[in-house]
This record gives sequence, structure tokens and C-alpha cells, in this order.
Amino acid sequence: MAFYGVELSSRLLLGTARYPSPAVLGEAVKASGAEVVTVSVRRESGAGRAGQAFWSFVQETGLRVLPNTAGCHTVKEAVTTAHMARELFDTKWIKLEVIRDDDTLQPDIFGLVEAARVLSEDGFEVFPYTTEDLVVADRLVEAGCRVLMPWGAPIGSARGLNNVYGLRALRAHFPDIPLVVDAGLGVPSHASAAMELGYDAVLLNTAVAEAGDPVAMARAFALAIEAGRLAYAAQPMEPRDMAVPSTPTFGKAALGD
Repeated sequence: MAFYGVELSSRLLLGTARYPSPAVLGEAVKASGAEVVTVSVRRESGAGRAGQAFWSFVQETGLRVLPNTAGCHTVKEAVTTAHMARELFDTKWIKLEVIRDDDTLQPDIFGLVEAARVLSEDGFEVFPYTTEDLVVADRLVEAGCRVLMPWGAPIGSARGLNNVYGLRALRAHFPDIPLVVDAGLGVPSHASAAMELGYDAVLLNTAVAEAGDPVAMARAFALAIEAGRLAYAAQPMEPRDMAVPSTPTFGKAALGD
């Protein structure tokens, strides 16, 4: 799997917020096998530079950072935050979030496309947090995005894949674009289902960070993602309306009267 030419062996991207402690975060990252972690630029650049300990951890482990524009509600705010991220982390990668609705944290798709175009033209490699809408996805690709990150459900909701039809259609429409389910997954089976649809990766945060045992949950998700991908590659059978016996009837003994 590759994002913007960067080859990765893990299909799990892990968020770094809301963990009980930095030590638990570190163990969860190791258990997940993730090579990419997301971090909020606002946390990193906030009062007292509270994110410095995390940044030191990232540098020590060699993880690749995907900074995000979490909490941004306007194009200007998102673009400014992205530029801060490029200076802080020395990376062209940016997970672009432009939020419209505070209750669902649904993306502002109009602002998202505009911000994606501005940042792509400025040399950023954009990972847009979007909906499963095909038209919006088309606009994002036209704007320069080479990765799409549709939500499974609202951020932190743990509801899984709310619109399987839409996610499947998105996969079929963009066979050559890396697709990452981002947000709303709650248990490993949700991640496995996303991979069985043919998605390239999954991005998690709350489902791991707020589990009773984040380390064990990180490992569980890693295994589920591997299983789902293997199942997709194995070309599973199609559902049927009628039963089909697994034992052949040919050669069955015929009993007389």
C-alpha cells in the first residue's frame, strides 16, 4: 500500500488523542503495528508546547506523522493550520478537516474542496476527511487529492459503517485511489468489514484510546484489518437467496421400498 508514493506495510493509521497516558499510547502504537500516527497541530503548538513529549516519542520510534487540521471550521483556518504543521513536522502530508456541523462533526464539503485545492497547489499532499458522496470525491480528486478518507460514521460515535452502499460505490468508482475509512468505527469487526469492501486502510483513534485496555484493543484492530484484507483478496462468495448443500448429492445411496 502506498500514499503519495510512500510504501507502507501496515494498513492501520492510529490517532494519538485521548489516551490515559503517553506510556499507554506508546504501547498501543507498538501493539497496532501502525507506521503512521495522526496528531492535532493545535495540541502540538498549544500552551506550554504540551505536545513536545509526543513529538520526541515519534522521532525515537521513526513513525511517520500525519498532522491534521482538527477543529478548523473555515478554509482560512484550515490552510493556516496546515502551514503550521508543515513547519512543525517538516512534512507535506496533511489530514484536512473542515468541520461544518458541531453535533455530527460532518465535513463542510464546499470548504473542504476549496481548502484542498489551495493546499494542493501549494505543494501539500492532502488526506481529506470527507463523506462517502461520489460527487464530492470527484471534486477532491480534481483539486489534487490522491487519497480519500470517507467517514464510516460520525467521529467518536462507534457506530461502524453507516452507509455500506455508499462506501462500496465509492470503492467501485475510484479503483485506483487509496481509500481510508476514517471515523466512527467502534469494534474490530467494523474495521474488518471496511477492509472486506476493498478499502486500503483504516484510521482509528477513539475506539482504541477509550477502550478499557487500549493496548489489547489496538492489537485486536490490527488483526481484524489483516483478516478483512485477506478475505477481500481471497474473493469471497456472493450471498445467495437459497440454500445450497455443502455435501454433494451425487453418489447418494438410493434406498428401495
